[in-house]
Amino acid sequence: MDISIGFMQGRLSPLVRGKIQAFPWNHWRDEFPIAGKHGFKIMEWTLDQDRLYENPVMTADGQQEIKELANQYEIAIPSLTGDCFMQAPFYKVTGKDKETLLLDFRNIITACSFSEVEFIVFPLVDKGSLENAEEEKSLLNGLSLIEPDLSKYSIKIAFESDFPPDRLKGFIDQLSTENYGINYDTGNSAAMGFNPEEEINTYGRRIINVHIKDRLLHGTTVPFGQGNTDMPKVLQGLKSIGYNGNYILQTARAEDDHADVLSQYRDQVIEWIK
Repeated sequence: MDISIGFMQGRLSPLVRGKIQAFPWNHWRDEFPIAGKHGFKIMEWTLDQDRLYENPVMTADGQQEIKELANQYEIAIPSLTGDCFMQAPFYKVTGKDKETLLLDFRNIITACSFSEVEFIVFPLVDKGSLENAEEEKSLLNGLSLIEPDLSKYSIKIAFESDFPPDRLKGFIDQLSTENYGINYDTGNSAAMGFNPEEEINTYGRRIINVHIKDRLLHGTTVPFGQGNTDMPKVLQGLKSIGYNGNYILQTARAEDDHADVLSQYRDQVIEWIK
């Protein structure tokens, strides 16, 4: 059985200003040889609103360097987590501010096409959480404007949400399977107390990307086995519906031996899936 396990960019770098996740400006190049040395073939890129257009994935020179490093170390970048959408949600503003953020969105899609990104993870959590029907309507309106770009470049949006299963199904059912799917986050679901069986049975067929981590109920990310994620149950549930997409390690940060800890997590996930 071919199991595709990758890592979230930054997990092979020192923390940035103490954040569990942020673009590793000083170390992003280093992650390619480290990943190659430890047998990782998949990386999920991270994109923040801060210095958005300076991120290498957004510049011509950066895109070329990414391509060269990816080829040299045989690393694919099939997905990108758009934390920028959570940090500056276009559906929570109006007028020129919304227009500017939607232009950013279109430029991100175009940039992703140069790096052969297939999925853009769009977090509807934390600051990006949909708080009312007006925000949901604004989101859907904005998506209708960028859909031609998604179709043009064959890129899908994978929504990560804090909705309970039935509401998430109702939301995703409004959107085409051609352009949209779900990013299932094992830790976030556990932190919100959701039942993984119910989630997978309700909307599992729309899952196109999976983030792997353990979290405490109503709490933070912790090392495997210390939180409320029933990882074997979740992974076997995904296997039972025929999920064959990528599993991205977005795990708790190590103090120092980042690559060794990440490799241990990968090996454990493989055992659980088998």
